[in-house]
Amino acid sequence: MNTKLDSDISGADTPALDLKARDGWPSELLFLAERFPRGGWDTHPNMGALTKFWLQRHNMFRELGRALQSATIDFRGGVTPVEEFTEWFTPRLQFFLNQLQLHHAIEDQHYFPLFTKAEPRLAPGFVALEADHVTMSDMLFATAEAANAFLAVLDESPVDHRDIAHRYGVASDALLEAILRHMN
Repeated sequence: MNTKLDSDISGADTPALDLKARDGWPSELLFLAERFPRGGWDTHPNMGALTKFWLQRHNMFRELGRALQSATIDFRGGVTPVEEFTEWFTPRLQFFLNQLQLHHAIEDQHYFPLFTKAEPRLAPGFVALEADHVTMSDMLFATAEAANAFLAVLDESPVDHRDIAHRYGVASDALLEAILRHMN
């Protein structure tokens, strides 16, 4: 393995690879992305059904995360009534959080080890992505906890839900930001 990688990019403990600080990947980990730019993935001959499905899952997380965020903003702004909001929001948030956990488990247990074996030079990147999953798991549970408290307050009528809605929004926004940075 390259000594520069061994010394400079040892994994998720390296500040440049930490999810909360990462703004892109070090050049040592970009050689495949440079050789196969994202814009050409759809037409690449090795793009199989499973790969397309996995990339679609990433897009689904982006879209559903933004939709949940938008719905929360609309609710907090008084645009959406409580009943309409909870009817739409609750099953989608539950699906979103459950699918994220499952998705990360599959990547950690199956894909990342396989990819690391296929291209050992990318091991520090996969270590960082696994560390992302640990960080996001904590954030996911914080979001679920805040959502449960928020939804419980909505069942109490009449109640001023702005403070608890704000706490949910902060937790949810942090999770979505982490997810988007992770998938970038």
